[in-house]
Amino acid sequence: MAISVWEQSTYFAPKDLVIVGCGFVGLWTAYEAIHQNPKLQITILERGTIPSGASTRNAGFSCFGSVSELMSDIQLMGEAAMLETVKMRYDGLQRIQEVFKAKEIEYNQWGGYELFEGKKTVKSTKGKASKINKGTNAELYDISKLESDIAYLNKILAPALKTPKKNGKYLPIYTNASKDIQKLGFQGIEALAFNQLEGQLNSAKLVLALQKAVQAKGVQILFGTEVQKFKSHKKGVTITTNLEAPLETKQFLVCTNGFAKQLIPGLDVVPARGQVFVTEPIKNLKFKGCFHFDEGYYYFRNLGNRLLLGGARNADFKNEKTYSLETSATIQKVLEDFMMQRILPKGSKKPIIELRWSGTMGIGSIKKPIIEQVQPNVYCAVRMSGMGVAIAPIVAKKALKLMKG
Repeated sequence: MAISVWEQSTYFAPKDLVIVGCGFVGLWTAYEAIHQNPKLQITILERGTIPSGASTRNAGFSCFGSVSELMSDIQLMGEAAMLETVKMRYDGLQRIQEVFKAKEIEYNQWGGYELFEGKKTVKSTKGKASKINKGTNAELYDISKLESDIAYLNKILAPALKTPKKNGKYLPIYTNASKDIQKLGFQGIEALAFNQLEGQLNSAKLVLALQKAVQAKGVQILFGTEVQKFKSHKKGVTITTNLEAPLETKQFLVCTNGFAKQLIPGLDVVPARGQVFVTEPIKNLKFKGCFHFDEGYYYFRNLGNRLLLGGARNADFKNEKTYSLETSATIQKVLEDFMMQRILPKGSKKPIIELRWSGTMGIGSIKKPIIEQVQPNVYCAVRMSGMGVAIAPIVAKKALKLMKG
């Protein structure tokens, strides 16, 4: 089908910037770019009818790292890289709150806890050992180090992040909150660490708010548009999609996170499925806030008086490196066992699971995002490592700085 002269002068007119991926990174890049230069012609391409990677399919955490997770990250990539990455996450969360009102995105800063258990296994409800015992923090983290690790992280993180001060001194980010275990109703948990700066939000409402903001400034979003190939040349990039005509742009930015290798095969990024479920309302749910377990591999929060629980991909790493958005019986069973034997008070009736879903994260050998030029006029900003909500605003700014350079 041939395009009309009107379509040629609008939808298919040459652009200054074409972004592929209408998730957090793509939207924040368009947001920052159009506010820096309102004259820019920007198009975002999204192959789904809605963003379908991780941006609208996550747990809605507003967080930047738990104690055991950050200590592990230091071992993985060194203290300096950990600090740089955490600062990007923290600054990103501040940027979200600068741009959007709390009510608009259902933001609540109730803080976040990390749970530490003392046993190495969690038995399934049928008496067989659940796969949760493979790689739990009981094997990876020594609880006796909690106080010293909290002190160490507070010492290095507070000045790096420039967190709030009182009487000229930085307030602690993490505190030992083990005294709250009984009040929160957890089973088999021996220690808790609390982070007062964590919150929760409605991630889809944040996506919609960003979409509305960029479209109001003239950014074009084309849904149902899949990039098939692209070719870099002296004047820019020619992009072939499933649409009737190619698109021309001066610069092309790939923001497809876990799907990035489908367009740029050489990147150190692979898909990681994150599975989640939400229960029916639970009478007298004892907690509010965000909660982490096992270096962040497990995560849960309240959703009103319902429980939202996700993660456990370390119970089956091999099969969770997938683009599939189906849920698996293996991981769902592990999550249900964890709910009944760690989260809900002993003797609780098993709640009905109302919704189950999954999203596709992008991970790699380290947790630092990839922000780089891959060809002339072609760039990428990918590998959010499950922290896209927090880190995307700063990744966007760094990507724009790179493209200007």
